[in-house]
Amino acid sequence: MTKAFYPGSFDPMTNGHLDVLIQALNIAPTVVVGIGINPNKQPSFSFEARAAMIRESLAGALPERKDDIEVVAFQNLVVDAARQFDAKVLIRGLRDGTDLDYEMQMAGMNRQMAPDVQTVFLPAAPASRPITATLVRQIAAMGGDVSAFVPPPVFAALQNKR
Repeated sequence: MTKAFYPGSFDPMTNGHLDVLIQALNIAPTVVVGIGINPNKQPSFSFEARAAMIRESLAGALPERKDDIEVVAFQNLVVDAARQFDAKVLIRGLRDGTDLDYEMQMAGMNRQMAPDVQTVFLPAAPASRPITATLVRQIAAMGGDVSAFVPPPVFAALQNKR
């Protein structure tokens, strides 16, 4: 089996992200979680905080696999980052048809640039489909309860930001 690369901003990690990560670990012995760093955007959480939340969330949900992930930062093209970390599989989560349309375009472009990196789509669990990190941030900023949408370590971090 080969290493998989799961890119995203994870700002913050949601239950949907965690679901896709667990699925990815079912098909790859190691998953590199790539946190995209965009110098033109100011994230809610630092890279270090996001990395810690990802590790803690997986350890809480699937403790026997907590050592099977690497969390890294990247600023380049996703396919270049996947190659940099020796991953041959690119993991993309899908919530709905809108995601599929966008992700199919990206997969086509990525395949042209890196035919040696295979994109794999993993469907989000039904309960996770409406969740987005943007909505989680907005609800949390307005004092709403996001505990049903994020893993416990993320909920604690959001509570501490208040």
